[in-house]
Amino acid sequence: MRNRWWAAPVLAAAVIGLAACGGSSSSSSSTTPASPAAAGSSSSSSGMASGIKMTSTSVGTILVNSSGHAIYWFAPDTATKSNCNGSCTTYWPPVKGPVTAAAGVSLSGKFGTITRADGTIQATYMGHPLYTYAGDSSAGMVGGNGKNLSGGYWWAMTPSGAKPKAGGAAPQPSTSTSSGGYGY
Repeated sequence: MRNRWWAAPVLAAAVIGLAACGGSSSSSSSTTPASPAAAGSSSSSSGMASGIKMTSTSVGTILVNSSGHAIYWFAPDTATKSNCNGSCTTYWPPVKGPVTAAAGVSLSGKFGTITRADGTIQATYMGHPLYTYAGDSSAGMVGGNGKNLSGGYWWAMTPSGAKPKAGGAAPQPSTSTSSGGYGY
């Protein structure tokens, strides 16, 4: 009889432990961020099927999601592979694809998708996998632009695909600067 009393807590701990282990690998590339600000960005990221817009910011004209949050690209990425995985996606949630431009916005034909290592589909623009930034708590912020985090530089996505004004950020290094840390 006494042994049954322990069964429920032990079973609950095992389920939580398995969920944490399984969740870290499967959600590492999902858009389940740790902060409320990122949650708002990622929720709109998943529903951006026709919401990419352009807006003028302190670093120039950039792409934003349907909520007005800046969209970024990561210098170490390639046209076919995201190099932001694991805890990196907590701070830089991938934009789920496919996406298109908002009505009246002339960005057609430049969007695509890649399949991430976890099998999810990520949106791309002009060959750059797209992300939002958890540190941008409101529309119009570009706090991630020019940051050297997670093994490389992050840039707000411009309509031309070029780096925007850096606003005093250091120049982009080669992709071999990955230190293995995430900079947080």
